[in-house]
Amino acid sequence: MQLDNIKVAALATTGFEEVEFTKPKQALEEVGATVHLVSPQSGSIKAWDKDDWGGSYQVDVTLDSVDAASYDALLLPGGVINPDNLRVNESALTFVKSFFSANKPVAVICHGGQTLISAGLVKGRTMTGFKSVRPDLANAGANVKDEEVVVDGNLVSSRNPDDIPAFNKKMIEVFAKSGVEVS
Repeated sequence: MQLDNIKVAALATTGFEEVEFTKPKQALEEVGATVHLVSPQSGSIKAWDKDDWGGSYQVDVTLDSVDAASYDALLLPGGVINPDNLRVNESALTFVKSFFSANKPVAVICHGGQTLISAGLVKGRTMTGFKSVRPDLANAGANVKDEEVVVDGNLVSSRNPDDIPAFNKKMIEVFAKSGVEVS
C-alpha cells in the first residue's frame, strides 16, 4: 500500500515520546507519505526517551505559520510533557479541531489523547490511550477500550510504545481509506 502525495502533520512540542514520533513517521515515509513536524516552537524540539531526554528534532513548520488545509492527516505523539503543553495552547487546539471539522484522519498514541480531550473532541468516540489517560477519556465522554489499537472512523488511537507496530498498520490503513490520494 502506497500513500503517495499525502502530507501528514505531526504536532508536538518539547517532551514528546521519541518512538511515538519516529516510528510512525518512519512507517509513513516508507509508504510514500511526507511528514512535517509542526510545533509551537521554532528551531528544534527535544524528545523524551522512556525515562530521560532523547534526541532533538528540527521543526518543519511552526503553529503560527501553518495552514491545516495543507495537510491530509494528523499524527499526535504522546509523552507526558508534550500533550500537557499542547492541551493549553489555543493555536494547537484550533489546529487539531480543523482536522476533525474537515473529517481528515487523526492518529493519536499514549498521552496524546489529552490534547483531544481539551479540544472537546472525544465525546461519543471509541478510543484508547495510556492507562492513566483512559479514565480522563471516559470522563470526557469517550467509549474507552483497553486494546492495542482502536479505530473509530478516521480516528486511530493506541495505548503505548509497545503497541506501535499495530498502531502503524492501522494508521496507514485508515489514512489510505480516508479519501486521501493513494496509488
